[in-house]
Amino acid sequence: MNLVNECFFKVKKDCFKYISSQETKTEKFKNKDKMIKSFLIPVCFWIANKASKKKPLLIGLAGGQGTGKTTISSIIKIILIRYFKFKVFKISLDDFYKTRKQRYQLSKKIHPLLMTRGAPGTHDVNLISHFLRNTKKKKFKALNLPKFDKSIDDRTKKKKWYKVKSRPDIIIFEGWCVGAKPQKNMELIKPINSLEKIFDKSMKWRKYVNFQLTNKYKKFHNLIDCLLYLKAKDFSLLKRWRLKQEKKLLLKYKGKKKLKIMNKDEVLKFIMTYQRVTEQMFRTAEKFSSIVMMLNDKHQITNIKIKK
Repeated sequence: MNLVNECFFKVKKDCFKYISSQETKTEKFKNKDKMIKSFLIPVCFWIANKASKKKPLLIGLAGGQGTGKTTISSIIKIILIRYFKFKVFKISLDDFYKTRKQRYQLSKKIHPLLMTRGAPGTHDVNLISHFLRNTKKKKFKALNLPKFDKSIDDRTKKKKWYKVKSRPDIIIFEGWCVGAKPQKNMELIKPINSLEKIFDKSMKWRKYVNFQLTNKYKKFHNLIDCLLYLKAKDFSLLKRWRLKQEKKLLLKYKGKKKLKIMNKDEVLKFIMTYQRVTEQMFRTAEKFSSIVMMLNDKHQITNIKIKK
C-alpha cells in the first residue's frame, strides 16, 4: 500500500489535469481518487512487472462504445511514464480506419454497410500488423501512423499523423473489438437487430465481418501480449454512453462546417453495426482477458479481476 500511495502522490496532478480536460460543465468525473488509487495504479504495477526493456510489451485494451477506453488508457499511460519511467506509445484501433474513399469502394464491391466505419473489415489491418511486427523486430524503423478525425469521418492530413521515432517500452492499443473472437456460422443466421434484419437479409455483411475476425484480425490479435477489458452491464447502457459521446463531439467542433457528426437516429443505427461483436465480447472476453474492469452505469470502475 505504501508504494501505491507513493505512486498516487507522484501522478495525481498529471492525472487530474488530464481528467479535467475531458470534463464538460454537465459531465464531471466522480470518485477519481478511488479510480486511480484503488484500480488503475494496481493495474500499472501489474503491467510494470510484465514489461521488459528488451522488447516492447503490447497491451490491448478493449471495451464497448462509450466505456471510457481513451480515458482509462490515457491515465494508465500517464502513470507508466510519470512513476515507472517507461516509454509508452498509445494508439487507437479507430486511427486505423480505412479512408472514406476506401470504405466507399468496399461498400460498392461487397456490401453497402461497409461504408459505415466500425465493424471488422473497415480497418487497415495490414498497416496494423506491419506496425506491431516492426516494434518486435531487433532493428526498429521509425514509423508514421495515421490519425482519424471522427468529425469528418476520415483520416487527418499526413502532417498530423503520429511519428514513432524510437521503440516504445510499452504500447497500449485500444479499441472496441481488440481481441474479439469470431462466431460460428450457425450463430450468424438469426438477426439480432432491425439493421441486420432489413439491410443484411442475405447475411453477406455478417459473414464478411465474421470472416475478417477469423483471419486478418486474428493475426494481429495474436501479436498482443495481454488484454485489458472494460465490461459494462449491458448493451443498452452503451447506447446511452455513445449518444453522450456524440454530443461532446458536437460541442468540441461547434461552428465548423461540413462535419459528419450524427444525430440521435444516426447514432442508434450506427451502434447496431457494433452490436453483434460487442455482445459476443460480453459473453466471451473475460475468458481470454488478463484483466477485467467492471463498470457501473455511472462509468465508474467497481471491481477488477486480475489473472495471475
